[in-house]
Amino acid sequence: MATQPGLSDLRRAKFARRAPAPLSELVGPQHGTVTLPLHLAWSGLTTFDLDQPRLRMSYYRIVLAEGLQDDLVRFLNRDLLVSLWPTLRTLVSRDVREVWENSFDELAHEAQAAA
Repeated sequence: MATQPGLSDLRRAKFARRAPAPLSELVGPQHGTVTLPLHLAWSGLTTFDLDQPRLRMSYYRIVLAEGLQDDLVRFLNRDLLVSLWPTLRTLVSRDVREVWENSFDELAHEAQAAA
């Protein structure tokens, strides 16, 4: 008898389906003010100044957790994600962290370098 996948397995599958193929697809802004649509930022702040470290980190947490593939590509920036990852990985869920680090060597490398 086959076992049913657990909640964590289902969440990881969801995040894996949403991830871009290469990180180079992430061409979002690096600076300035960005307003996220309500389907992403549905619980509070919707406008983020990416030049403010705390707001930038909150913005990335929201997009990684709530974004569909098109949102990830539109709102995240590859270089900024890689530079933020050592800290950001501690702020996202374990499921998000594992999917992104298993999918992208650059992020796994940044995680190991930070350890």
